[in-house]
Formats: sequence, structure tokens, C-alpha cells
Amino acid sequence: MTDQTQTVANDRATTPGDSTSDHGFFGQPRVLANLFGVEMWERFSFYGMQGIVLLYLYYSVSQGGLGMDEGTASAVIGAYGGLVYLSTIPGAWLADRVLGSERTLFYSACLIMLGHIALSALPGYAGVIAGLLMVGIGSGGLKANATSLVGTLYAEGDERRDAGFSLFYLGINLGALFGPLLTGLLQQEVGFHVGFAAAAIGMFLGLVQYTMGRKKLPASAHEVKNPLPAGQLPKVLGLAVLVALAIVALVLTGLVTAENLATWVIWATVVGAVALFLTIVTSKKVNAVERGRVWAFVPMFVASVAFWTLYQQQFTVVTIYSDSRLDRDLFGWTMPVSWVQSVNPVFIILLAGVFAAMWTKLGPRQPSTPLKFAAGTAIMGVAFLLFIPMAGGGAHSAPLLGLIGILLVFTIAELLLSPVGLSLATKLAPEAFRTQMVSLFFLSVALGSVLAGYLGKYYSADHEVSYFGVLGLISIGVGALLAVFTKPIRRLMAGVH
Repeated sequence: MTDQTQTVANDRATTPGDSTSDHGFFGQPRVLANLFGVEMWERFSFYGMQGIVLLYLYYSVSQGGLGMDEGTASAVIGAYGGLVYLSTIPGAWLADRVLGSERTLFYSACLIMLGHIALSALPGYAGVIAGLLMVGIGSGGLKANATSLVGTLYAEGDERRDAGFSLFYLGINLGALFGPLLTGLLQQEVGFHVGFAAAAIGMFLGLVQYTMGRKKLPASAHEVKNPLPAGQLPKVLGLAVLVALAIVALVLTGLVTAENLATWVIWATVVGAVALFLTIVTSKKVNAVERGRVWAFVPMFVASVAFWTLYQQQFTVVTIYSDSRLDRDLFGWTMPVSWVQSVNPVFIILLAGVFAAMWTKLGPRQPSTPLKFAAGTAIMGVAFLLFIPMAGGGAHSAPLLGLIGILLVFTIAELLLSPVGLSLATKLAPEAFRTQMVSLFFLSVALGSVLAGYLGKYYSADHEVSYFGVLGLISIGVGALLAVFTKPIRRLMAGVH
């Protein structure tokens, strides 16, 4: 290790809140429990809403929906998913330059709750537009900062980090499990707006829990890492207003429509990712070792995009598949479509502890992060190939157990890449761009999410073999390439495992 690298490590190790002696929450720092809780309730509301909102868009008016075309509805949900993760850029910027991570997280949670209230209270497209915008922007602010705050609890080199992120991921999936179960049942038995109201109540409970414990976070959670000079704030606000007006103008002139929204979000995400990456690597506040680590992140960003393009189709193609192709009859009772989205969280809850214990036991002998990314991306491709044996049947002919088995493979791939990706972003982040580096990881999720919705318009029951086969093989190929280039990537990572 060079002197420069040692200085970076020492600076991070002495950050307030870093401690290897606190093991009060399942072997992790006690304050992780508060972040675990707010993320759990936020995911309850997020996935509870997302479990029924696609159905709300394309179900007929007589079924309580808006009657949108299925392909367009899928693209809209993909664009919304992209907006969530694209919003991590302004959310991270606010944290690093103006508010600090802790306050940004709190205000974002408030905005999410208001969005769910809008969906439940406002009829038609007015509720959809207002609700999805507020939930999307708020979720972006919360996600990047919750992850960044977890990273402040660990010193560099603390082998508990990956296990801690896996435990944090367990909280995410507890919320993701119960959200669709409740909102889906309410939607089927009472109506869509009651389901959306349940999501709003869940976020309210998360806010109450977080408010009670937010003062226990370390001092570093409240710091503004790279404060914006006071004289620049009016310029930033003016730019934000101009961007908002430009978006409104594009919509009013018909240049942005529901049909092409996903394409706009794809390009916005690509531009945002490139701009953020260049901002980090060209900054004078980033030293040579940190810059190399950022370059090492690029191939894993690409693999992450491939992974999330397939994984996020749980909320687009897999939802449509579950509605039209899946046999959901349970002893004469038809299971709500959204309940399928609770299958993956069940497996996460069962397996997250296993993976956390495995990484902890292996310690420095565990596979490197690039190899974990490569395996996760390739296994995700295998999961898509497993749809092929069920192809060719009629309506509601696909066995429920078959889809459950596929979602188990989804979960294994996810546990190899997603919590490890969150941890990787904090490990490779330059000190001056810690939260914005996390947002760079979330931009890979954004691009994958919007591509998942965009590709949904090409799915049909008549072309399942080619659809699932081509996408599966591409993902396997990306994973194989990443595995081949693991050694040069690890050299750039400069000691980060």
C-alpha cells in the first residue's frame, strides 16, 4: 500500500461513527437498526404501490383502471423506475453540497408519503402523474442517502461491511414482502385507491420510526461533505426552475408522450451517468488512487445495467406474464397478481442471512467483487432461459411452481450483485464524492429499470422463446466477459477486495 493510499484509508477509518467495537445489532453497529427500519417501511410503501400501479394503468375502466395499452403502460412503469434511480443524482448532490445525507433522507421520505397520498386521493391521470413524480423523486433522494449512511458506520477494511449491507438488504425485503401482499389484496377485494392508501400509511409509519431515532446517527451523517458556496445557491435554484419549465414545455408541445417517455428517460440516464462519472474523475479533489478505483467501477456498471435490465422486468413483463399466462388458482381462489412480487422477498429473507454469514466466515478468502458481479449477471441470464420450457401454452397455463423456481434463481443472482454493489460503491468512492458515487451505482439500476420497461413492448406470448432466449444469452455473455477481465479490474481497485 502506498503512502497516499494509506492516508485515504486512515482518513476514512477515523470518520466519526466508524467503530469496530459496536456489535449491538446482530453483530453490527446498533444504529444500523434505525436505517434498517426506515428503509423497511419505505420499501413496504414503494413495492406495495408498484405491485398494483401497472395493473391500474392497463386494466379497463370497468375493472377500476385507466385502460392504457399494455406496452405503453409497461414503458411508463419502466420510465418511472428509471426516474426513481435517476433522482439519486439530485438527491446525492443535495446531501453532499447543501443538506447532508441525514436531512436529505428525512425530507425525501416526507415527499414519498405525499406522493402515495396523491395516488390514493386524486382520480385518473392527475393522481398518477403527481403521485409517481413525488414518489419517484423522493425515493431517489432516500435511496442514495440511506445507503451512504450505512457506509458511514464502517471503517475501511471492516470485514463486517458486506454482511451489514446484506442485513440492511433484509430490511428492504421485509417491506417488499408485505407491501404487495397487503395492497394487492386490498386492490382485488376493495379497489386500487384503497391499496394506494395502504402504501401511504406504511410510509407514515416509517417516518415516525425514523424521527424517533435519527439523533442516534453518527456526526458524520449530518456533515455536508463538499459545501456549496452561498453565492451559488440562487444560480442552482434558477437552473432547477429552467429544467422544470423545459420539461413542462416538452410535454405541452407533444414532444414527450406516454409512448416515447421511456426513450427520453434512457437518454437522460445515459447523459446523467456520463456527466457524473466525468465530474468525479476530473475533480481536483480526487487523488490518483481514488481515480483508478472509479475507473474500475466502469465495467461493473455495465454488468449492473445488464443485470437490472432483466431483474426489473419483475415489475413489467413478469407482471403481465403473471396476469395472463400464470395459473394463479389456489384451491378455487384466484391469487392477486401482485402477490407474485412477494415471492422474491421471501427468498431474500431466507437466504440473505445465509449469504451474510458466508461472506463473514470467508472474510478475506471470499470471491472478489468483480467475480460476484460476473456470477450474478450470468445467473440472471440463466433465470431468463428457464422461462423457455413453459413457453407455448395458452392463457393461465404456466405453473405457479415453475415461476417460483425461476424467481429463486433471480434471488440468488440478486444476492451476488445488489447488496455487494451498494457496498462496492461506498468502498470505491472518493472521499469528496461518497454519496454521489452511490448514486452512480443507482444510475446503473435506473438504466436497467427503464430498459426493462422499454423492452416490455416487445414481449408477447407468441414470441416468448426468442424474447427470453436472446436477453438471457446476452446477460450470460456480459457476465463471462467481466470474469475474464477480473485481474486488471482488481489492480485498478488498489487493495479494495
